[in-house]
Amino acid sequence: MRFSILLFLTILFVGCGGAETVSNTTNTTVKNTNTATPNANNPLGTTKPPEAATANNAPTIAPVVAAYYEALKKKDDAALRKIYSRATLKSLEADMKEEKQTSLAKFITDLEPAPDKPFEVRNETVAGDVIVAEVRGGSYPNGIRIKFVKENGEWKMTQESPDVKTADKPVSNSAK
Repeated sequence: MRFSILLFLTILFVGCGGAETVSNTTNTTVKNTNTATPNANNPLGTTKPPEAATANNAPTIAPVVAAYYEALKKKDDAALRKIYSRATLKSLEADMKEEKQTSLAKFITDLEPAPDKPFEVRNETVAGDVIVAEVRGGSYPNGIRIKFVKENGEWKMTQESPDVKTADKPVSNSAK
C-alpha cells in the first residue's frame, strides 16, 4: 500500500511539471517541458462550457424576477406569495411546516439570502404557458435557468430548473 501511495505521489510530482531545473554545465535556467496545457486531452479536467450569447433581456419575466428581488429585500411574505406558482408555494409551505417556520420570507432568506444587487435575467424562451430564463446573482453568480409558469394570466416563478435533475425515488444505501 505504501508503495502504491509513493508511486502515485511520484507520478503526480513528475507528471504535473511546472518545476524549473538548473543545468550545471551552462548555469542557465531551463523550464520543464513536461507541462500540459490545462484540460488539454485530460479526461479528468474540468471545462467550463462557453457562455451563451444574450438573445434577449427576458422582457416577459424580468418584472417577475425584479419583484422577487424586492420581496426578498423587504422580507415581504405577501409579495412572495404573489410571485410563486401554486405548486411551488405548496412545496415551500410543506417544508416550512416541517421546519416549524411561519414566515415564508424568513424561510427563503435563511436558505438563500437576498443578494446585494438585483438579479440579472436573460435568454427567456417561451413555450406556451412555460418560460425558461437564465437568472444570475446571489447564490448563482454563473446563472441558473429557472422555469416560470402562467397561472390565471400571470407569470409565476417555480423552484424548477432544467439544469438541476431531481431524483424521483430516494437513494438507498444498498452497499452491505
